[in-house]
Amino acid sequence: MLGFGALSTGSVRARRLVLSAAAKVNLTLEVLGRRADGYHEIATVMQTIDLADRLTLEEAPGLELRAVGSPIPTDATNLAVRAAAALRDAAGIDRGVRIRLDKRIPVAAGLGGGSSDAAAVLVGLNRLWRLRWPRERLEAVAVSLGMDVPFFLRGGTALGTGRGEKLRHVAGPGFALVLVNPGVGSSTAETYGRVTPGMYTGGERSRSLLAALASRRTAQIAEHLHNALEAALGPVERHVVKMKAALMAAGALGAAMSGSGPTVFGLARSWDHARQLRARLTRLSWSCWAVRTIRGPAIRLKAQ
Repeated sequence: MLGFGALSTGSVRARRLVLSAAAKVNLTLEVLGRRADGYHEIATVMQTIDLADRLTLEEAPGLELRAVGSPIPTDATNLAVRAAAALRDAAGIDRGVRIRLDKRIPVAAGLGGGSSDAAAVLVGLNRLWRLRWPRERLEAVAVSLGMDVPFFLRGGTALGTGRGEKLRHVAGPGFALVLVNPGVGSSTAETYGRVTPGMYTGGERSRSLLAALASRRTAQIAEHLHNALEAALGPVERHVVKMKAALMAAGALGAAMSGSGPTVFGLARSWDHARQLRARLTRLSWSCWAVRTIRGPAIRLKAQ
């Protein structure tokens, strides 16, 4: 990570920060049961990867967002704008920001792109607005935005429980993956709405995956990949089944869906192997990326 003080472009022009916001995959995702508040109790092992959005934050009178690379809402419903508004309200200040979002993480894909963008806004504005809040205080704002947002304030590898917001960060080895996306989105709410009690487990899949990570053996990690939501996908299930089969046929050590889908990832033996898998799969009609895991921060400040 490159750390630096807020860049100054002179006394006339506003200060500006440029950040990258990493995506994640869920190495496991188990549904443990339904909570009294209507949400589901889960256990999930999350891992950041080096596919990332790029955000430029510049001081402005109000809250503005311009998105490049993907047709997403840019009004107050966007999670990045909501993050700025929530931090401004929590701090009790009257400040603004102009956000340029270069969208590289596919939308509604199970990779946490929106949550990572929100975390990047919190981290960036904490510096741009000179709040100097500790991460714990930012986490209180993050959890109000979504259950994945607190994870991205740190990144790396973590076990998430509760609704996903209770985090235990763990040491994980570096490895390479191939992501495959069919070009259609998936609704998290609709997918969870199809979960039945027969899909519940007790967290043992995630515990086994953590033991595999500790062994640092790629083949053992591949053996314990798991996502319970694959059985609750509805219309996009056929895409996931085909992509998993294609990954395994191409030589992946193991494959699973990330989050509520529909992106599927395959575990490779090495970076070169991941690039080979990507080359084989790009001949098909899907979007593919060869990526590496990130053990450092999910949100990184970048010089201009």
